[in-house]
Parts: sequence; C-alpha cells; structure tokens
Amino acid sequence: MVPKEQIKLDFKDGTGHFVLMVKREGTASGSGLLDGAQIVEYGRHDIVPGVSGDPSGYLVATKGEGNVAYIKWTVRAVFLPGKDGKPEINDNGFWEVVSGTGSFKSLKGAGTLHIKSANPTDRIFILDGQMVAAQQ
Repeated sequence: MVPKEQIKLDFKDGTGHFVLMVKREGTASGSGLLDGAQIVEYGRHDIVPGVSGDPSGYLVATKGEGNVAYIKWTVRAVFLPGKDGKPEINDNGFWEVVSGTGSFKSLKGAGTLHIKSANPTDRIFILDGQMVAAQQ
C-alpha cells in the first residue's frame, strides 16, 4: 500500500516518538474474497522507534460497483534485534469485518494481521483468517 496523504506529529522530547495518520492505497491479492479489490488504509500509527507502538485503523475494500467491506484492525508493534543488531519492527495484531455494502453487506470475518515494510514508505498488509460471504 502506497501513502497518498499523511499527517505526522513528531514529539520534540528526544525520544523519536511520533504519531502518523496516513491514507494508503493499493490492490488486494491472494486467494480470498477480497482478491483484486481496491484497498484504502485509514491508519493511526503511534510509534516510539526502537521501543514499541500501537497502530490501528480501518481498511476499506472496494470490489466492483457498490461492493465495499469495512475492516477494523489493531496491531502491537514490537522492536526486536535484527541481524545487524539494530532494532527491527514486528507489527502483529488482528482484524475483523465490521460492515459492508452490496455483495459484502453481510460479510463476516476475523483473523490475524501482519504488516511488513515493502520499502521506507510502502506497507504490505497480510490478513490471515476466515472471511465468509453472505448466504443468498
């Protein structure tokens, strides 16, 4: 997912602490119901680099005209020593479908979430779990 809009608060206390509010966009790929959907992240990332963080937000998945799924997510960021001894961020948490429209109107789902860095600004959201479409 690629950033399209950002607002950042940098704490001027020497800790490196920041809060980033971001809108990222991308396309879902995989074997699930959202494969091919356009995804927009509305996220709030509260991070103390090298220590911890508490990102959370919503993913809005649009697939075709009027088919929108709203997915709430929460992550705990933990920094662990990397190969070179520098702290590396590990973002792990959970997601759940909160509502939807069109073919996603009665969508249900939940699972685990892992956020990986594609590069310094882009992120890959990996949703594992179960998602079940409405029975017609």
